[in-house]
Amino acid sequence: MSVDQVKETLDSSADSGAARAPLILASGSRYRREMITRLQVPVQADSPDIDESPMAGESPVELSIRLARQKAVHVAQRHPGNWVLGSDQVAMLGDQPVGKPGTLDRARDQLRAASGQTVRFLTAMYLTGPDDSHHAHLDTTTVRFRTLSDAAIEDYLNRESALDCAGSFKSEGLGISLTESIESEDPTALIGLPLIALARMLRQIGLLPV
Repeated sequence: MSVDQVKETLDSSADSGAARAPLILASGSRYRREMITRLQVPVQADSPDIDESPMAGESPVELSIRLARQKAVHVAQRHPGNWVLGSDQVAMLGDQPVGKPGTLDRARDQLRAASGQTVRFLTAMYLTGPDDSHHAHLDTTTVRFRTLSDAAIEDYLNRESALDCAGSFKSEGLGISLTESIESEDPTALIGLPLIALARMLRQIGLLPV
């Protein structure tokens, strides 16, 4: 499905009203919006616009799970009676969370730190629906980065838009060239939405065929 087709699907869902969209995606991420259309479930996107700063003493696992749930619950207040999906991804270098860089300087620092190291990408989902019913999932993808020279990092950042990606790592683009190996049960999780687990959730609530 092309980007234009994705936009048309999302716009038509939004125009038809929340009551006619069985699933609300609590996200402003274009990556998640494009990915979820692969499951061919009518969906409306609604950005949660919440503070994603980690709490004091919060682990990366706790952070990703909390934010996924917070996004879903926040948006669900605007869409009573609908199923609402929240998702969040946190990169983890050692025991430290690594978020979206936002600036080129921070992206350079993140990639230098990841050079030759193993980074775990934690992708949490939280699906909440009528009567406070919910389903949750956490995927862990392990990425081994090759040793990166400053020239390689600079070339990557000049050629790839990665400032809105956790750890500055855009795996579906040129970021794949930065790796030695990737270990995951679900290759879509690294892009930000584990579709295998999501399809399982949607079957459980009747939005996909069993």
